[in-house]
Amino acid sequence: MIKFLIAGIISYIIGSISSAHLICKKYYGIDIRKYGSGNPGTTNVLRVVGKKAAAIVYVADFMKGFLVALIAKLIWGDTLGLFCGLFVIIGHDWSLFLNFNGGKGIATSMGVAFALAPKAALFSTAVGIIAIAATRYVSLGSIFGSGSFPVILLLLRYPAIYVIYGIIMAAIAIYRHRSNIERLFAGKEHKLGEKIER
Repeated sequence: MIKFLIAGIISYIIGSISSAHLICKKYYGIDIRKYGSGNPGTTNVLRVVGKKAAAIVYVADFMKGFLVALIAKLIWGDTLGLFCGLFVIIGHDWSLFLNFNGGKGIATSMGVAFALAPKAALFSTAVGIIAIAATRYVSLGSIFGSGSFPVILLLLRYPAIYVIYGIIMAAIAIYRHRSNIERLFAGKEHKLGEKIER
């Protein structure tokens, strides 16, 4: 129990480090939370700052999830890997350093997924990419990609604990996109490629 508690706290703290907030603050002199959608994540950084910063943010957030989950799995096994993966996502979404606000966790969730279930992650990523290519809505791709993950885990016969984790991860991702869902229904969601002026 102590091992789970310590591992969860460490994972949460690591997840709480917001690359979008730090990079935009240090190199562009802005608080990304005050621009665009207000979300400290890859898509908002892309629209407000540009491709280079967005690429750095995406890689940093992906690797945060990937390394935490992979190291935990290699040291303690699947259960701790999944547990730490979940808490690094929670840290990203509800950051200790951003007054318990944060990003929407897609890049970090993908990092965790590729560390723990790479085949399923590959298929769910493909679903997300297809949805984005067809609609140009990043949020829709994120929702479809995340939502397909537990289904793919089930179809590929991963252990039940993986499927349960996939359901929780998908539920968090969809919950974090609730404002996007409202804008999609209202026809007000921004499409990929739209630039937001500072």
